[in-house]
Amino acid sequence: MSTYVCPNCDYVYDEAKGDPREGWPAGTPFIEIDPDWTCPDCGVREQQDFNLLNADGQRSETDIAAEAARGEDYA
Repeated sequence: MSTYVCPNCDYVYDEAKGDPREGWPAGTPFIEIDPDWTCPDCGVREQQDFNLLNADGQRSETDIAAEAARGEDYA
């Protein structure tokens, strides 16, 4: 199971825990969340903007490399 973090407000979606207040039971993969869903804390609309966290709770190097390629700097 993976964990994702909102780039705007640091809301964390942990697939193992789900988010019962949003209607996503434990074990719900992030990819299966309704595409119209928005971050419950700040309203970020694009799920692809969420960053994958590694086992240490740090942003995935893949996400950091993708941002660098796009000229972004959120690190």
